[in-house]
Amino acid sequence: MNKIDLWTKANMLRNQLGEDPQSPIDIFSLVYTIDHLTVVFYPMGDRISGMCIKGQDSNVIAINSAMSVGRQRFSMAHELFHLFYDSNMATTICSKRIGAGKEAAEKDADQFASYFLMPPDALINAIKRFKEKEGNKLTVNSVVKLEQYFRVSRQAILIRLIEENELTEDEADSMRKDVIRSAICLGYDDSLYRPLSHQKQHMTYGYYIQQADEVFEKKLVSSGKYEELLLDAFRSDLVYGDSIEGGELID
Repeated sequence: MNKIDLWTKANMLRNQLGEDPQSPIDIFSLVYTIDHLTVVFYPMGDRISGMCIKGQDSNVIAINSAMSVGRQRFSMAHELFHLFYDSNMATTICSKRIGAGKEAAEKDADQFASYFLMPPDALINAIKRFKEKEGNKLTVNSVVKLEQYFRVSRQAILIRLIEENELTEDEADSMRKDVIRSAICLGYDDSLYRPLSHQKQHMTYGYYIQQADEVFEKKLVSSGKYEELLLDAFRSDLVYGDSIEGGELID
Protein backbone atom coordinates (compact mmCIF):
# COMPACT_ATOMS: atom_id res chain seq x y z
CA MET A 1 0.00 0.00 0.00
CA ASN A 2 1.16 3.55 -0.57
CA LYS A 3 1.29 6.11 2.22
CA ILE A 4 -1.95 7.81 1.18
CA ASP A 5 -3.80 4.49 1.44
CA LEU A 6 -2.34 3.84 4.89
CA TRP A 7 -3.13 7.36 6.09
CA THR A 8 -6.71 6.91 4.85
CA LYS A 9 -7.05 3.56 6.63
CA ALA A 10 -5.65 5.02 9.85
CA ASN A 11 -8.26 7.81 9.72
CA MET A 12 -11.01 5.31 8.91
CA LEU A 13 -10.19 3.19 11.93
CA ARG A 14 -9.95 6.24 14.17
CA ASN A 15 -13.42 7.24 13.03
CA GLN A 16 -14.73 3.69 13.45
CA LEU A 17 -13.51 3.70 17.04
CA GLY A 18 -15.06 7.09 17.76
CA GLU A 19 -11.94 9.26 17.58
CA ASP A 20 -11.32 12.45 15.63
CA PRO A 21 -8.52 12.56 13.01
CA GLN A 22 -6.26 14.91 14.98
CA SER A 23 -6.03 14.27 18.71
CA PRO A 24 -3.63 12.01 20.60
CA ILE A 25 -5.41 8.82 21.65
CA ASP A 26 -5.47 6.33 24.49
CA ILE A 27 -5.06 3.29 22.28
CA PHE A 28 -5.44 0.72 25.05
CA SER A 29 -8.82 2.11 26.09
CA LEU A 30 -9.90 2.05 22.46
CA VAL A 31 -9.02 -1.57 21.78
CA TYR A 32 -10.98 -2.75 24.80
CA THR A 33 -14.13 -1.52 23.02
CA ILE A 34 -13.54 -3.75 19.98
CA ASP A 35 -16.00 -6.63 19.92
CA HIS A 36 -14.70 -10.20 20.21
CA LEU A 37 -11.11 -9.09 20.81
CA THR A 38 -8.94 -10.48 23.60
CA VAL A 39 -5.82 -8.49 24.52
CA VAL A 40 -2.97 -10.30 26.27
CA PHE A 41 0.04 -8.60 27.84
CA TYR A 42 2.98 -10.96 28.34
CA PRO A 43 6.78 -10.54 28.40
CA MET A 44 7.90 -12.22 25.17
CA GLY A 45 11.66 -11.75 25.20
CA ASP A 46 13.93 -9.61 23.06
CA ARG A 47 12.86 -10.41 19.49
CA ILE A 48 9.06 -10.12 19.44
CA SER A 49 6.94 -6.98 19.82
CA GLY A 50 3.56 -8.65 19.54
CA MET A 51 1.30 -10.95 17.60
CA CYS A 52 -2.17 -11.06 16.10
CA ILE A 53 -4.34 -14.16 15.78
CA LYS A 54 -7.54 -13.92 13.75
CA GLY A 55 -10.23 -16.54 14.28
CA GLN A 56 -13.73 -17.16 12.97
CA ASP A 57 -15.50 -16.04 16.14
CA SER A 58 -12.87 -14.08 18.07
CA ASN A 59 -9.44 -12.50 17.73
CA VAL A 60 -6.38 -12.13 19.94
CA ILE A 61 -3.72 -9.43 20.07
CA ALA A 62 -0.74 -10.12 22.31
CA ILE A 63 1.73 -7.39 23.28
CA ASN A 64 5.24 -7.83 24.64
CA SER A 65 4.82 -6.22 28.05
CA ALA A 66 8.57 -6.23 28.70
CA MET A 67 8.93 -3.30 26.30
CA SER A 68 8.44 0.34 27.18
CA VAL A 69 4.90 1.70 27.36
CA GLY A 70 5.59 3.90 24.33
CA ARG A 71 6.71 0.89 22.31
CA GLN A 72 3.71 -1.15 23.50
CA ARG A 73 1.37 1.56 22.22
CA PHE A 74 3.05 1.44 18.81
CA SER A 75 2.88 -2.37 18.80
CA MET A 76 -0.84 -2.22 19.52
CA ALA A 77 -1.44 0.11 16.58
CA HIS A 78 0.74 -2.15 14.40
CA GLU A 79 -1.35 -5.20 15.33
CA LEU A 80 -4.57 -3.30 14.61
CA PHE A 81 -3.44 -3.04 11.00
CA HIS A 82 -3.07 -6.82 10.83
CA LEU A 83 -6.45 -7.29 12.49
CA PHE A 84 -8.45 -4.95 10.26
CA TYR A 85 -6.56 -4.63 7.00
CA ASP A 86 -4.18 -7.56 6.48
CA SER A 87 -6.36 -10.02 4.58
CA ASN A 88 -3.48 -12.40 3.83
CA MET A 89 -2.80 -13.57 7.36
CA ALA A 90 -4.47 -15.53 10.11
CA THR A 91 -1.56 -15.37 12.55
CA THR A 92 1.43 -13.05 12.53
CA ILE A 93 4.38 -12.59 14.90
CA CYS A 94 5.99 -9.17 14.67
CA SER A 95 9.58 -8.04 15.07
CA LYS A 96 10.55 -6.00 18.10
CA ARG A 97 12.41 -3.29 16.20
CA ILE A 98 10.34 -0.70 14.34
CA GLY A 99 11.09 -0.88 10.63
CA ALA A 100 12.89 -4.23 10.89
CA GLY A 101 10.16 -6.29 9.22
CA LYS A 102 11.09 -7.29 5.67
CA GLU A 103 7.63 -8.31 4.45
CA ALA A 104 5.46 -5.66 2.78
CA ALA A 105 2.69 -6.20 5.34
CA GLU A 106 5.07 -5.51 8.22
CA LYS A 107 6.25 -2.28 6.64
CA ASP A 108 2.65 -1.28 5.97
CA ALA A 109 1.71 -2.08 9.58
CA ASP A 110 4.53 0.13 10.90
CA GLN A 111 3.53 3.02 8.65
CA PHE A 112 -0.13 2.58 9.58
CA ALA A 113 0.76 2.58 13.29
CA SER A 114 2.73 5.79 12.86
CA TYR A 115 -0.19 7.51 11.13
CA PHE A 116 -2.73 6.09 13.58
CA LEU A 117 -0.86 7.46 16.61
CA MET A 118 0.57 10.57 14.93
CA PRO A 119 -1.83 11.82 12.22
CA PRO A 120 0.12 13.87 9.64
CA ASP A 121 -1.81 17.13 10.10
CA ALA A 122 -1.59 16.89 13.88
CA LEU A 123 2.12 16.13 13.74
CA ILE A 124 2.85 19.03 11.39
CA ASN A 125 0.98 21.45 13.66
CA ALA A 126 2.76 20.16 16.75
CA ILE A 127 6.16 20.40 15.06
CA LYS A 128 5.47 23.99 14.06
CA ARG A 129 4.33 24.87 17.58
CA PHE A 130 7.38 23.39 19.29
CA LYS A 131 9.90 24.66 16.71
CA GLU A 132 8.72 28.23 17.24
CA LYS A 133 9.77 27.93 20.88
CA GLU A 134 13.20 26.51 20.03
CA GLY A 135 14.57 28.98 17.49
CA ASN A 136 12.62 27.46 14.57
CA LYS A 137 14.46 24.14 14.73
CA LEU A 138 13.87 20.77 16.31
CA THR A 139 15.96 20.20 19.41
CA VAL A 140 16.03 17.30 21.83
CA ASN A 141 13.56 19.26 23.96
CA SER A 142 11.19 19.50 20.98
CA VAL A 143 11.44 15.77 20.34
CA VAL A 144 10.69 14.99 23.99
CA LYS A 145 7.59 17.19 23.84
CA LEU A 146 6.44 15.50 20.63
CA GLU A 147 6.88 11.96 21.95
CA GLN A 148 5.14 12.88 25.18
CA TYR A 149 2.28 14.58 23.34
CA PHE A 150 1.63 11.61 21.07
CA ARG A 151 2.73 9.05 23.71
CA VAL A 152 5.17 7.19 21.47
CA SER A 153 8.70 5.91 21.91
CA ARG A 154 11.78 7.90 20.95
CA GLN A 155 12.47 5.48 18.10
CA ALA A 156 8.96 5.90 16.67
CA ILE A 157 9.06 9.70 16.69
CA LEU A 158 12.59 9.89 15.26
CA ILE A 159 11.76 7.58 12.35
CA ARG A 160 8.73 9.70 11.56
CA LEU A 161 10.66 12.98 11.78
CA ILE A 162 13.24 11.61 9.36
CA GLU A 163 10.43 10.63 6.98
CA GLU A 164 9.01 14.15 7.23
CA ASN A 165 12.47 15.63 6.45
CA GLU A 166 12.52 17.38 9.82
CA LEU A 167 15.70 15.58 10.95
CA THR A 168 18.67 13.99 9.24
CA GLU A 169 19.85 10.49 10.17
CA ASP A 170 22.83 11.98 12.00
CA GLU A 171 20.65 14.40 13.95
CA ALA A 172 18.32 11.59 14.91
CA ASP A 173 21.21 9.37 16.03
CA SER A 174 22.41 12.07 18.40
CA MET A 175 18.96 12.11 20.03
CA ARG A 176 18.86 8.36 20.74
CA LYS A 177 21.07 8.79 23.80
CA ASP A 178 20.00 9.58 27.38
CA VAL A 179 16.33 9.26 26.42
CA ILE A 180 14.94 8.99 29.94
CA ARG A 181 17.15 11.75 31.31
CA SER A 182 16.13 14.14 28.53
CA ALA A 183 12.49 13.65 29.52
CA ILE A 184 12.79 13.91 33.29
CA CYS A 185 14.95 17.03 32.96
CA LEU A 186 11.96 18.68 31.27
CA GLY A 187 9.71 17.71 34.16
CA TYR A 188 8.06 14.60 32.64
CA ASP A 189 7.82 11.31 34.47
CA ASP A 190 9.59 8.35 32.91
CA SER A 191 6.64 5.95 32.62
CA LEU A 192 6.50 6.25 28.82
CA TYR A 193 10.02 4.83 28.57
CA ARG A 194 9.66 1.88 30.94
CA PRO A 195 7.54 -1.28 31.07
CA LEU A 196 4.51 -1.47 33.30
CA SER A 197 4.94 -2.87 36.80
CA HIS A 198 5.76 -6.59 36.99
CA GLN A 199 2.25 -7.32 38.28
CA LYS A 200 0.71 -5.81 35.13
CA GLN A 201 3.10 -7.46 32.70
CA HIS A 202 0.98 -10.63 32.83
CA MET A 203 -2.63 -9.65 32.12
CA THR A 204 -5.58 -10.48 29.86
CA TYR A 205 -8.44 -8.15 28.98
CA GLY A 206 -11.48 -8.16 26.74
CA TYR A 207 -13.48 -10.95 25.16
CA TYR A 208 -11.92 -13.91 27.00
CA ILE A 209 -12.76 -12.39 30.38
CA GLN A 210 -16.30 -11.53 29.22
CA GLN A 211 -16.84 -15.08 27.97
CA ALA A 212 -15.54 -16.64 31.18
CA ASP A 213 -17.94 -14.49 33.19
CA GLU A 214 -20.83 -15.33 30.88
CA VAL A 215 -20.42 -19.12 31.08
CA PHE A 216 -20.15 -18.88 34.86
CA GLU A 217 -23.27 -16.71 35.16
CA LYS A 218 -25.17 -19.21 32.99
CA LYS A 219 -23.92 -22.01 35.29
CA LEU A 220 -22.20 -23.76 32.39
CA VAL A 221 -19.02 -24.14 34.48
CA SER A 222 -18.39 -24.58 38.18
CA SER A 223 -16.90 -21.85 40.34
CA GLY A 224 -13.66 -23.83 40.44
CA LYS A 225 -13.47 -24.03 36.65
CA TYR A 226 -14.32 -20.32 36.39
CA GLU A 227 -11.43 -19.45 38.70
CA GLU A 228 -9.17 -21.75 36.68
CA LEU A 229 -10.10 -19.91 33.49
CA LEU A 230 -9.28 -16.58 35.11
CA LEU A 231 -5.98 -17.78 36.54
CA ASP A 232 -5.01 -19.12 33.10
CA ALA A 233 -5.53 -15.54 31.89
CA PHE A 234 -3.30 -14.13 34.67
CA ARG A 235 -6.32 -12.56 36.39
CA SER A 236 -5.66 -13.54 39.99
CA ASP A 237 -7.06 -10.13 40.92
CA LEU A 238 -10.51 -11.33 39.84
CA VAL A 239 -10.11 -14.58 41.78
CA TYR A 240 -8.58 -13.32 45.01
CA GLY A 241 -9.86 -9.75 45.04
CA ASP A 242 -8.34 -6.30 44.66
CA SER A 243 -4.89 -6.24 46.21
CA ILE A 244 -4.27 -2.53 45.66
CA GLU A 245 -3.31 -0.85 48.91
CA GLY A 246 -6.05 1.45 50.15
CA GLY A 247 -8.79 -0.29 48.18
CA GLU A 248 -11.21 1.42 45.84
CA LEU A 249 -11.63 5.18 45.71
CA ILE A 250 -15.03 6.69 44.96
CA ASP A 251 -15.22 10.17 43.41
